[in-house]
Amino acid sequence: MRDKESGRVETRVPVPLDRLPFGAFHLRVIAALGITWMPDGLEVTLAGALVASPLLRFSDWDVGLASSFYLSGAVAGALAFGWATDRFGRKKLFFHTLGLYTTATAATAFSFDLFSFCLFRFLTGAGIGGEYSAINSTIQEFMPTRLRDRIDLALKGSFWIGGALGASASILVLDPARFAPDVGWRLAFFIGALLSLLILALRTLIPESPRWLVIHGAAKEVEKIVGGIEKELDVGKEGRNLPLLRLKARNHTPLAEVAKTMFVTYR
Repeated sequence: MRDKESGRVETRVPVPLDRLPFGAFHLRVIAALGITWMPDGLEVTLAGALVASPLLRFSDWDVGLASSFYLSGAVAGALAFGWATDRFGRKKLFFHTLGLYTTATAATAFSFDLFSFCLFRFLTGAGIGGEYSAINSTIQEFMPTRLRDRIDLALKGSFWIGGALGASASILVLDPARFAPDVGWRLAFFIGALLSLLILALRTLIPESPRWLVIHGAAKEVEKIVGGIEKELDVGKEGRNLPLLRLKARNHTPLAEVAKTMFVTYR
């Protein structure tokens, strides 16, 4: 419950989330959110193969420049969407970031010169950077405490699976016996965008993070979400015998507080 005058929230959630058995719900979260690192690895690998395009005629320097734009976009996206995730919620942002990534990836398939390719790569990177901000927090907040570190490590490692798939796809799509030189790489990026649409559909099955909702004072909605997860995993009401948490609701974490926390942590 929430005291409107003091802004304080009393709840036993999200403590039950840390104690739940691993089940189908967690696998769904991993499939819908954690698969993001694979397209990232695939994208980076495919971009390096564009020196073979007779239309774009990229030199090694051009490919390096495009990669720099991608990384710059990722940094900018992580900062901007990370701030927005804290204010507007995990669920809203992991739809927006994947939508940007999907659109920019599809646009990359229609690049016609170095400028357009670098622009689309920057926007694609911004989507990926935003994904890292929204997805990392969401997965961490849903996974049981005892498995959180292992799941996080395994998901980060999936980047290299995407890289291997990208290398394998390059062999196929850049084979002139199969596709014209300026068709294959476009097809690869376009297929990547279509796969992202499937991931977007999966994300409709993921609820808002209960931890984010608690901090923002939506205690009743949290109870409903956690109750649904407990019902799906066929467990009892875990919150009955758990300690009561008292939190002060707020709509965002000030950047000054973030900087202060980082300074105290790393000094």
